[in-house]
Amino acid sequence: MSPLRVVVAEDLLVVRAGIEALLATETGVEVVGSCSTYGDLMEAVARGGVDVVVTDIRMPPTGTDEGIRAATELRRTHPGVAVVVLSQFLDPTYLVALIAAGSSRRGYLLKERVATAGELISAIRTVAAGGSFIDPTMVESLVAARGRDSTARLKELTPREHETLAEVAAGKSNAAIAVSLGVTERAIEKYINSIFLKLDLPDNRDTNRRVKAVLTFLYPPSG
Repeated sequence: MSPLRVVVAEDLLVVRAGIEALLATETGVEVVGSCSTYGDLMEAVARGGVDVVVTDIRMPPTGTDEGIRAATELRRTHPGVAVVVLSQFLDPTYLVALIAAGSSRRGYLLKERVATAGELISAIRTVAAGGSFIDPTMVESLVAARGRDSTARLKELTPREHETLAEVAAGKSNAAIAVSLGVTERAIEKYINSIFLKLDLPDNRDTNRRVKAVLTFLYPPSG
């Protein structure tokens, strides 16, 4: 199989070099581009031959949300290119913006977890395959925040349904959740059906739509 061709976009040289060095140790992955600005990133993708973009959430020229904007624009211009956004911010606003147009081929990983064995490459492989990867820390934070809201429908979920919800929001398949929780896939299907019923969300076998629906419920966009 051909290696996954990755472009790394990060304005801090030491961080960018670290990510490239980490990916260089992985088989089946090739870094084909390295850049530090939004403009350079978009040009690198436009030249072709890119499967996955790994980008910082903030880069020049404005240092605000270039990574999110790049992911949004690439959804329109290069829908086959997957994007993993790296962030140091536990702010669900960025996550919701990232998946606003769909969560397929999109990942959100906290920078503090990049050095954790297998996390970055797992995110890259997941989004390259068309799935979504949401940092478990972010999911836990969202679940906890909504759990503190006495009016939240999450209060109606059982402890096992809470666990299942976190796994669903992280983009895992029913089979993967079953392995993680040590139950049958049939049991997971029942938990998920119950979750969507209690949250008043339509049941949908499309994992990407489920991720978007769950995260939108956990952190609804303002306005």
